[in-house]
Amino acid sequence: MRQRVSAQSPLVLGSRSPRRAQLLEQCGVPFEVFAVEVDERMQPGERPDALATRLARQKGAATVSAFQRSGRDPSERWFLCADTIVHVQGELLGKPRDEHDARRMLRLLSGRTHHVTTGFVVHSADVFDAPVYAESTAVTFRPISEDEVQRYTGIGEGVDKAGGYAIQGVASAFCERLEGSYANVVGLPIHRVVEVLLDLGALDGFPL
Repeated sequence: MRQRVSAQSPLVLGSRSPRRAQLLEQCGVPFEVFAVEVDERMQPGERPDALATRLARQKGAATVSAFQRSGRDPSERWFLCADTIVHVQGELLGKPRDEHDARRMLRLLSGRTHHVTTGFVVHSADVFDAPVYAESTAVTFRPISEDEVQRYTGIGEGVDKAGGYAIQGVASAFCERLEGSYANVVGLPIHRVVEVLLDLGALDGFPL
């Protein structure tokens, strides 16, 4: 049975990503952050969209459980969790292990088109079979020189980003073409998130 949660119930963002928080803030969507860690390793033969949606659902379930264990009541909350995957030529690129790995990733992305897929789920505390959505954006990088690779990894901008770069930062100068949602590459397809929030009644209107 669907949990009745009002539009006035605060949204819980199950993510520590400041980029996702900023996207919600820019749209005026009220929320609080409460995030936990999950095992993000892919399963054998798992497709990028399946991995992103599976991790989003796992993060959602883990966030609700941790929220409850903290002594807070999740029954009056909506939960939003997401996971972003960068993939190119069949290889999944997570967060770089170190600067060497970050340089490897940039060389792989140089002069090629890669895809950024974000899976996200919005649900109340008792609905773990809620639909999980996936959005994919094609990003084409111009050729990146070795000097640029060294300089970019040296500033540390992409150290905690999937694919080893931040599209909203210095790496925007590498982007030659983008097909799809820019916000999705940042970390959250905000246009679809707002649509889902409205459909669920988590927002009673937009803009607020």
